[in-house]
Order: sequence, then structure tokens, then C-alpha cells
Amino acid sequence: MHAVNRRAARVAARCLVVPLAAAPLLFAAQPAYAHTDLVTGSPAEAASESRPPQTIKLTFSDEMTSRYAKVALTTPDGEQGAAGAPQVTGRTVTLPVKPGLPAGGYTVGYRVVSADGHPVTGSYRFTVEEAAPAPAPTPTPTPTPSRTADASQTPDASSTPDPPLPVVAIAGGLFLLAAAGVSVAVTRRRRTRHGS
Repeated sequence: MHAVNRRAARVAARCLVVPLAAAPLLFAAQPAYAHTDLVTGSPAEAASESRPPQTIKLTFSDEMTSRYAKVALTTPDGEQGAAGAPQVTGRTVTLPVKPGLPAGGYTVGYRVVSADGHPVTGSYRFTVEEAAPAPAPTPTPTPTPSRTADASQTPDASSTPDPPLPVVAIAGGLFLLAAAGVSVAVTRRRRTRHGS
């Protein structure tokens, strides 16, 4: 009877020793299946910035792909502050920010896929103390003055200037030639009549 009990005790001990010996291996393997986490953000969570940032940079514990990395920035007035799609480089996701954003509280939201294929979402807030300076106005080209005459400078019939002197002389000369030609023609006709 005692031999049976001893044998059962040994079997039970062996059954407990194997799982206990394997436990450290199981716990050591756990980090390989951990979710992707946000390591750093710029601006950081709860940060107070003097001016709105030009970009939002998020660094995760695992490498990202553009297909699964989504980042958004919500402005104090509830509008989207992103100036384009997020850009992925290794473990860092960079989101361009619109210029001229106001002061106030901002929210950064993200959705990425963890190493084990599960989506991981999160968000945090930061504050901007002063609005971005207004962008400098683009200089407009100075219009070239047109050559259109003013109404006051437009000549009318009563204010037509006298023709220049050479034109008058030529016209007068042609008139005299025409008169001389007519006189010669009249004189020849008279002579022809008297001669007949």
C-alpha cells in the first residue's frame, strides 16, 4: 500500500516539475507578442508650445508601414490641422501641419497595427500658447499705366490743331498749279476760237 502511494507521489511530482521548469521560457517569450506602443511624441503629451508645430512626429516601438499608420491632428476649433498624409520612416511617423494655426488645445490621434497584427489606437493633447504669425502677403505687381488718353485729353472737332506748315505749303502749291493749268487751258481755247 505504501509502495503505491510513493509511486503516485513520484508521478505527481514529475507532472509538476515539468510545467514549473517551462514557465520561465513561456514568460521570456511574452515580449515578442507585445503590442506596439508609442515611445515618444513631438510635441510631447501635455506639452505647452510657444507656437504651433510645423510637424507632428510619433516614434513607436516597432517599425511602421504607410499602409497601416494613420495620424490626425485636431485643432482647438475642431478642424483638421494636417497639411497632408503622414510620412513613415522606420519607426517614426511624421505628419505635416498647416501653417497659421490658432492658439489653444490640440489633440493628436493615431491608429497603427501592432507586431501581432492587432490595431492599436491612442491619443494625447498638447497646448499652443500663441497663434502662428500670419504669413507675409505676396507682393502684387504694380500695374503699368495704360496709354489710353483721358477724356480731357481726347481731341474733339473744335480743338483740332492746325496742320503743320509743310502740309499747308504743299497744299497751296498744288492749288496754284491747278489754277495755272486751268488758266492755260482757258487761254488756249480762246485763242483757238479767235484763230478760227
